[in-house]
Amino acid sequence: MVRHRNKLISAAAVIAAATLTLSACGGSSSSGEATASPSASETTAANAVPAALIGMQVEGVEGESWPSAPFGALRLWDNGTAWSQIELKKGEFKWDNLDHAVANAEAKGMTDILQVLGTTPTWAASKVSEGEYPPIPGAASAPKDLADWDAWVTAVVTKYKGRITAYEIWNEANLKMFFNGKPEKLAEMTKRAYDIIKSIDPEAKVIAASPALRLKSAVDRFFPTYLAELAKAGWPVDALSIHTYPDANGDPAARGALIEAVQQIITAAGAPATLELWDTELNYGLAGLGLPKQDITGAKAAGFIVRTYIDDLRYGIARSYWYIWTQTPKEWLGIQAYPGAEAEQGFFALDNWVTGASYDGCTENGNAVTCNFSKAGAKWIVAWAETGTAQYTAPEGTQLVCDPLANCTETAAGTGITLTEVPVRVYLQQ
Repeated sequence: MVRHRNKLISAAAVIAAATLTLSACGGSSSSGEATASPSASETTAANAVPAALIGMQVEGVEGESWPSAPFGALRLWDNGTAWSQIELKKGEFKWDNLDHAVANAEAKGMTDILQVLGTTPTWAASKVSEGEYPPIPGAASAPKDLADWDAWVTAVVTKYKGRITAYEIWNEANLKMFFNGKPEKLAEMTKRAYDIIKSIDPEAKVIAASPALRLKSAVDRFFPTYLAELAKAGWPVDALSIHTYPDANGDPAARGALIEAVQQIITAAGAPATLELWDTELNYGLAGLGLPKQDITGAKAAGFIVRTYIDDLRYGIARSYWYIWTQTPKEWLGIQAYPGAEAEQGFFALDNWVTGASYDGCTENGNAVTCNFSKAGAKWIVAWAETGTAQYTAPEGTQLVCDPLANCTETAAGTGITLTEVPVRVYLQQ
């Protein structure tokens, strides 16, 4: 599963494996970019980038909150929808938040919903301690009786069959505040959940427990053993999961290094080449490991979001879920995606530049990255400097160059362009 960034990489395997749901071609109402309106037959090509590549978590989705920014897959986390927040007493379920979240998503036309199955209620916990997340005693422990886990999985999958389309076993299981049990136990829970889910809803996908990649020692302590146990069980998952938050001063290039490192671990474990890899949570600039939070704003924020999802195509990540669209700014987030924020415009740019288009590969020339897309007879290039700046010559047919905030400049072929870490779209003559 290792992908090398300096090669042209086809995304056909990733794209074919994902559900094809295309969003509109345009973008925000303030966009100054040229758009096209291809026919239905042109937008359903087998190699079109699926909307599900672009996932998101939504603050308040259990109420009536919903982003105006387009995205194609929803992950439920921090919405009061975990096991510890639903089965408050054995056999007694408080479904309100999950019911409302699913109903709200369906009302907005969302058909791809990922539910995180963990964490453990206090009454079922094998170990009760402080400092766990969510702040419910025992939430980070494995259940003392796996029959209780089986009953929970059975209940949630039976209730939401055909509505929740994927189940992630656990969130950031290599961090003790989220899971303080052994990876062998979690692998057993994964296998048991897989068997139950597939027996009730065979179309639902099972996603492995995610490790957070920022702290290498925690990855090494948990992830290889967890993968080895999954291998012994015959790989009872449809996708592996990672969280790629880089260090606070990290950028998309740093995220790419994390992906390549974890892909080496996955390859060493002998994971099937057909097994998808999902990045179920990410952002940039978050404080940690001795570094303060970094505020990433303006075109840079929108540009990092665009690069993140195009990098998914480059590295072979089937989908990523942005953490998190919020109703108001949150002090801990490096990139803020809320109504009217520049970062939110990054999702409109993705909808215009990437979703539904054919991805025709990326190349690197020194520090310059150029990625090729086409749709309905139109061709364009998305280009940026991996770090710092890079020089780039506008290719034959160039007409217009736009940034993710829809600031556009008429540009002729042969013009020298100084690329930065903010990607630009180079429109070519049809």
